[in-house]
Amino acid sequence: MRFAVETWAPGYEPGSADDDLEPTKTPIDPSVEVPAEAWAPVTPDPDPTGAGLGPVVFVDGVRRVDSRVWIDDADGLSRPGLCASVAAGAVRCEGGAAEVVAVEVERGVYTAAEGAETIKAGTTATWHLHRARGDEESDLNLGVHDHMTSLEARVSKGLEEAQLVVYDGPLRGRHHAAGVGYVKTQHVQYLAPELQRVVAMLGEGQRTPLFAIGGGMPRWSWYLRLPGPRAHALSGVVRLELPDLGGDASCAAVRADQISAGLPRFASEAHKEARAPQNLYPIAGLEHRLRHRLGDALLLERALRIAAHAA
Repeated sequence: MRFAVETWAPGYEPGSADDDLEPTKTPIDPSVEVPAEAWAPVTPDPDPTGAGLGPVVFVDGVRRVDSRVWIDDADGLSRPGLCASVAAGAVRCEGGAAEVVAVEVERGVYTAAEGAETIKAGTTATWHLHRARGDEESDLNLGVHDHMTSLEARVSKGLEEAQLVVYDGPLRGRHHAAGVGYVKTQHVQYLAPELQRVVAMLGEGQRTPLFAIGGGMPRWSWYLRLPGPRAHALSGVVRLELPDLGGDASCAAVRADQISAGLPRFASEAHKEARAPQNLYPIAGLEHRLRHRLGDALLLERALRIAAHAA
């Protein structure tokens, strides 16, 4: 029997394998850099412009559900909600140093109940009201996610001078001109099977040619394999996105080479990070700092129970 052991720790959703991917419904053009029939692994020029990658800023957000709540609506029925804490921050890396340069923390109550209000738990914490689209679990979780994304956008406003801003996740909802989306967990198959095989062929540090993703937010994208153990075809593979700001594919390819040559040095190792190599060291360190800033989960839950009892 042939089998492979996922390189990520068992407690995490896997980085995905080829047979896990859902075909995309978004228009894709794989011939923007080279014709589709000429696709092959690309070894990026480490410094295509001679300017160097320069300082790199990583932006990430975290969230945690503090408590599930039921809120009495005007018609006397109880409707569900989530009380959650969200945080976003940025870490700047230059030379051999990394510095956290921004952190934002907020708490919210996410519900569609008409009678909902902000929850103030004494002097411990306040969960501000955020209206959800509906009562489904997906609606409530989307409210938490949208709040976290808005904090990431707020953090990004202080990074106007940054030459490269790496967002942990797709670019959706993030609009920095120097931004790149860094997708470490693959859920969607953007490429036809014959092109997907090129992804499997990538060596460490190699990337695929660019492909264009259409739809409401046009962007350039490519796959990159990071250094590390290889258990299956997508081990160590990440997908990157650049915003389509009206330039041509040749400019995007130069940028893709810069980024692809510069990011592997941040790749994590399994003895230090459970999601190695895709969870880059600066992102892992920032996540740790942000989760610490969310506060003590047991203390916050206790404060909510006391507030509910008083109400």
